[in-house]
Amino acid sequence: MAAEENPPVPGHAEMLAPGLRRLLAPNPSPMTFWGTNTYLLGEREVAVIDPGPDDPAHLEAILRALPAGSTLSHIIVTHAHLDHSPLARPLSEATGAKVYAFGPASAGRSAVMTALAETGLTGGGEGIDRDFMPDEVLRDGDSLSTREWQLTALHTPGHMGNHICLAWGDALFSGDHVMGWASSLVSPPDGDLTDFMASCARLAARPWSRFYPGHGAPVEDPSARLDWLITHRRAREAEILAALARGPSTAQALARQIYHDVPPALLPAAARNVFAHLVDLTGKNRVTPVSTLSFAGDFALSPTS
Repeated sequence: MAAEENPPVPGHAEMLAPGLRRLLAPNPSPMTFWGTNTYLLGEREVAVIDPGPDDPAHLEAILRALPAGSTLSHIIVTHAHLDHSPLARPLSEATGAKVYAFGPASAGRSAVMTALAETGLTGGGEGIDRDFMPDEVLRDGDSLSTREWQLTALHTPGHMGNHICLAWGDALFSGDHVMGWASSLVSPPDGDLTDFMASCARLAARPWSRFYPGHGAPVEDPSARLDWLITHRRAREAEILAALARGPSTAQALARQIYHDVPPALLPAAARNVFAHLVDLTGKNRVTPVSTLSFAGDFALSPTS
């Protein structure tokens, strides 16, 4: 799926397509792979997509990468995780460009995830930029354009409620929803698997030529990658249901049973993924919380399952 095997050099802008550059942030980790991809679209009026973590060196790299004589016209954030959005405000202050996004970190959150958040469930994933607030809200279907480019926002909740992808002709800036190096983490209450699968189906209905993800190399066969993601999630669901057929269990215990090849340090993230499936299966009446719907609680197969 990936066009590259070796990571790009952080701080060095690379041309990916006419008018499109990628600048890698220096924040590699098990959650971010090589680091966050910051994209610069345009030659005269430039959009920066996902400025990245709050890193002064990356801010300077973005400013250096702007083409000579250009204006930074738009700063667009796909979602409010700490590896994508915090640099938006310093970049805006340095250039005067407005910040565009679906909304703050809690925007787009489903009702069930809102209820879980109200119980105190937090944490998991890359970390939430709770201070993030765009200057302008991008709703589903809204477009931004200059004389050089046009982008259309597609609200794709799942990895996070305020996640958007950006259509650029038949290419897509896919944020963390679709990546070639790993499946997207879905960590409640900010991630919602029911929404994630619906967003995958929505993207799969269009004939994309290439995805530019938030981490890793461009995805050269978007249709095949979406098929893999959907199949992968359905297989994980089947594993969870098979495990629950042996008796009630928690998300943490199920993760230890199912994720045989995951390093111990990543098991907490795996448990969050399992919990996302359990919430989704609860909504489908396939499983039932033994007491209350909670991350630490037991789940059992529903009588009709």
